[in-house]
Amino acid sequence: MEVILFDTTDRKTLYPFTAIRPVADLRTGILSNRERWELLLKMKPHVFTESYLHNKHPLPVNGSGLYIDARLIPSPEIAGAIQQISPGNGLTKNGEVIAAYATETLPYNFTSGDCKDISLIEWPGEVQLLRYPFQLVQWNDAMLRSDFELITANRISQPISASNYTVAPEHIFIEEGAVVENCSINASAGPVYIGKNSLLMEGAFIRGPFAILEAAVVKMGAKIYGATTVGRQCTVGGEIKNTQFFDYSNKAHDGYVGDAVIGEWCNIGAGTSCSNIKNTAGEIKIWNQPLHQWIAAGTKCGMMLGDYTKVSINSSLTTGMVSGICSNVLTEGLSAKYIADFTWNIHTGEKYIFEKAVRDTENWMQLKQQTFTTADKAILQHIYNNKP
Repeated sequence: MEVILFDTTDRKTLYPFTAIRPVADLRTGILSNRERWELLLKMKPHVFTESYLHNKHPLPVNGSGLYIDARLIPSPEIAGAIQQISPGNGLTKNGEVIAAYATETLPYNFTSGDCKDISLIEWPGEVQLLRYPFQLVQWNDAMLRSDFELITANRISQPISASNYTVAPEHIFIEEGAVVENCSINASAGPVYIGKNSLLMEGAFIRGPFAILEAAVVKMGAKIYGATTVGRQCTVGGEIKNTQFFDYSNKAHDGYVGDAVIGEWCNIGAGTSCSNIKNTAGEIKIWNQPLHQWIAAGTKCGMMLGDYTKVSINSSLTTGMVSGICSNVLTEGLSAKYIADFTWNIHTGEKYIFEKAVRDTENWMQLKQQTFTTADKAILQHIYNNKP
């Protein structure tokens, strides 16, 4: 049986983070949904997404199998029900197909109307479907806790060095190769997961729930509190609260980031801070460029920083700011609410020329011993060619 995590055109509501990746590879908590379903189902899922992403995320050779909505966060109840679906059957919720066992390939963006040979029944329980980018941090606390249990079940942590000050050490899990010395780690409010070969420099203050993934670094004197996830090979410092860092990004210096999502290969300059609440404590709205509309994000929402974006030093980022892909954020006073894909200077209207963007991206990747692949370049070229 193939497991296929499928996207629909509703993936646009998760802009900017679905511009370069399938929904299945968005992370909330410690894991992406692709990783989460792999652990639960004990097999590697395929993804079925937009055609311009196929070079990096190829379709399964056999299109039949168990299709699962990539937006669906698996609770024990729904995961158990999906595992029991037999060929020719499926589940819907409020008219949307959330899982279907198809015996032949389904079309992209299929609906219940395309499932004529599949018997669909309505799931009576609750479901969580990722619809908006700010949910990646709104749900980060709960997902950190559940992912921690999933990852560490029946496993033993590496020992905690006596040089550290810890509270509730039974809720701290350290993977092999991690270096943690002379830090303050309080796991009484939530678990702390320290990934393989990561480094917490001396003097770091950590309060859970918190996760740092493989080969990432927390710098000296950092103040990080829940619920925060630091992605693979990220480097972070300063003050951070309730933030999701995707892989390979840096916020290495002082400044405040809260209730934010930071895409891959971003760099946030020294002294930069973002606002996460209005002076009125009123509702925050973020701009969704593909939908051309404002979306209500609650009363706490920091920046949504699109992949490959760089922020200049001492920037002041306004509440609920959204940057597109491969943007250069320069501020005079508070930033704009929205900065478009491939913006070089919002004040002059200059665009980031594609060849320069590729050159600079390759330079950044070399700093972390990574390679800008042909597939990655083709995805950026598609976004550049189709920008407004």
